[in-house]
Amino acid sequence: MKRLRIVRRWFARRFGYARLACLALLVLFAAFRIADPAPVEEIRVRTFDTFQRFDPRKKAVRPVTIVDIDDKSMEKLGQWPWPRTRIADLITELTRLGAVVIAFDAVFSEPDRLNPNIAADTFRNLDEATREKLRSLPSNDQVFADAIKASRVVLGESGLPEEIAPLDKTLPVTGIAMLGEEPQRFMFDFPGLLRNVPELEHAAAGRGLFTIRPERDGIVRRVPMIMQAQGQTMPSLTFEMLRVATGSGTILIKAEKAGIKSVGIRGLQIPTDNNGQFWVHYARNDASIYVPAINVLEKNVAPDMIAGKLVLIGTSAVGLNDIKTTPVSRAMPGVEIHAQVLESALTGAVISQPIYGIAIEFTTALLFGLLVIAFAPAFGPVTLVALGAVFATALIGTSWYFYTQHRLLIDFTYPLMSTTAIYLTLIFSSFVREQAQRRQIRSAFGQYLSPALVEQLAQSPEKLVLGGEEREMTIMFSDVRGFTSISESYKHDPQGLTALMNRFLTPLTNAILARKGTIDKYMGDAIMAFWNAPIDDNEHEINACEAAINMLERIDELNKLREEEAQHGGHAYIPLNVGVGLNTGVCVVGNMGSDLRFDYSVLGDSVNLASRLEGQSKEYGFPIIVGSRTALAVKDKFAILELDFIMVKGKKEPEVIYAIAGREDTAQSGRFQRLRNLTIEMLACYRARDWEGALAAIERGRRTDERHSLELLYNLYEARIRGYIENPPPEDWNGAFALLTK
Repeated sequence: MKRLRIVRRWFARRFGYARLACLALLVLFAAFRIADPAPVEEIRVRTFDTFQRFDPRKKAVRPVTIVDIDDKSMEKLGQWPWPRTRIADLITELTRLGAVVIAFDAVFSEPDRLNPNIAADTFRNLDEATREKLRSLPSNDQVFADAIKASRVVLGESGLPEEIAPLDKTLPVTGIAMLGEEPQRFMFDFPGLLRNVPELEHAAAGRGLFTIRPERDGIVRRVPMIMQAQGQTMPSLTFEMLRVATGSGTILIKAEKAGIKSVGIRGLQIPTDNNGQFWVHYARNDASIYVPAINVLEKNVAPDMIAGKLVLIGTSAVGLNDIKTTPVSRAMPGVEIHAQVLESALTGAVISQPIYGIAIEFTTALLFGLLVIAFAPAFGPVTLVALGAVFATALIGTSWYFYTQHRLLIDFTYPLMSTTAIYLTLIFSSFVREQAQRRQIRSAFGQYLSPALVEQLAQSPEKLVLGGEEREMTIMFSDVRGFTSISESYKHDPQGLTALMNRFLTPLTNAILARKGTIDKYMGDAIMAFWNAPIDDNEHEINACEAAINMLERIDELNKLREEEAQHGGHAYIPLNVGVGLNTGVCVVGNMGSDLRFDYSVLGDSVNLASRLEGQSKEYGFPIIVGSRTALAVKDKFAILELDFIMVKGKKEPEVIYAIAGREDTAQSGRFQRLRNLTIEMLACYRARDWEGALAAIERGRRTDERHSLELLYNLYEARIRGYIENPPPEDWNGAFALLTK
């Protein structure tokens, strides 16, 4: 035991624990591939689905025709099932036109409900002579059986999840011959079997199961060619059609210890997987092989559509619930899947998954896994990514080559996932080492630099240079209104003023940080913050507005607490009121300052406008004022009210500014919507120089605004309008108001 620990430590020092873990992963992935659980198989077959979508089977010939019991036919002839006499007419006409084999993707398990003898017993008001005449007529099933006997017809049967009746061993079955191992233990086994009425079974040239088993995800990729049903070995409907068409007497099944290898008839050998399933090589949906059943019955079909063809009778009607999903189509009628099987088999366009494919997968995974373990730590990240891309391309290209050139399904996902897992393990171990180095950097510089700058240095030391990057951001400036008066009341208690600043700056800061904001700086009682840097924030405008509203809510809570403290302490209480300006635009963000001292900050015209908007909050009577780009981005989430069209001092372009009056619930309220409409009307009249209309809108707004929340705004506009009445603005006036102060 001690010697084993010594060897393990030597190996770890020589090769590293990461490589040891990667070797263990290599073994683990090999075990997974051998066990082949359902999720692993599903990844593999979905890859093969992709191949078929990119390169479906090309149709050179069309040996199969589908006689479709479609909506058009049912509209003219009535709902399915039709009388057996009509189906007999269908077989007779198809036989006359030269069909090689006719097969039904349906089962006739009960006597026809329209048989004459049934009609004689169930129809009312018939005289006895008519009843006797009806009883003397041949049954519809017999008419149908006679038509079947006069042609070469394969009847469909269905495997069931449970036995519904004892198996009638007097009914004919297809002969089976076996070569090699006993194949039955590998086949899909259905406990029950649904057969046709006996007179039809005896008349048919063949019979086969049309049961299709979708895989776990509901996609039909493989169709069983041979199955067990109620203890009886049965061919599929399509394989039985091929047997009847070639005149073969028996079906030959070849099996090995690993499973079924192939099924064959005279002159045709079809490879299968170990469960006897045939990988269908799909072509795109082909409407040209469909013939409506009504056209056949009305003898309105081109002879070459039937002559010399294998004919499948089935349905594409959605109401009959025979629609399947395939790798190339989300909705393919089940009968067309049978046609695809026949076309693939007859034209030799067969795909298969060879047994030696697993050996190729294991060898590839082992070889590339060991190469990554040995050499990956020696390369840089760019080289590793490039080599990984080459490796993935080579794997996918090789798999694609085998599929397109040899129609072999060689899986690339197993070696790719195995090698990728090993690569990621090595990357993770490298990451752990880098994190340890970063902790050392934080420990060394944490006493000298700000936490934000230390984190930048730890993550990317190369960022510690002057300059920055351009990106769209939302900027916030907030300030306490009347803070000069508040600070004056603390002129004999500077420590109390400091405590007060901490009390209101802390909740405001927390509100910003909770909504992904970055604090740029504190300027006395003011805060500057921004969003969408250094962390990307796709909703930076919404987060900034939400933070602003939350700041006001937290200040209200603080004011209530301070008022209670003032009442108990017997000292004066001055409430804190905050103004906030928000603006969105392109800024430069990065490390700003000198070569000796700099900090992460933001610059730009949008920053200046945000600062100006904060200063205007007291003029308009709203604590949160935002620029037009911010308002446009959040108009569906907040109660937005247009305030003015202003020319900020120092700027040449005017800006439409808005107030944030609340969240979405406020925006949906009838009160806000009425006030907003009146404000819009007032602004429209104001900008159109309709002074009387604007004053009338203001008066209606005052009567509506019971809470007087817009009183300052109305006073401001009323004063402007009365000034313009005495001194009208110039002819080229565009409605903008130039601010005289910053």
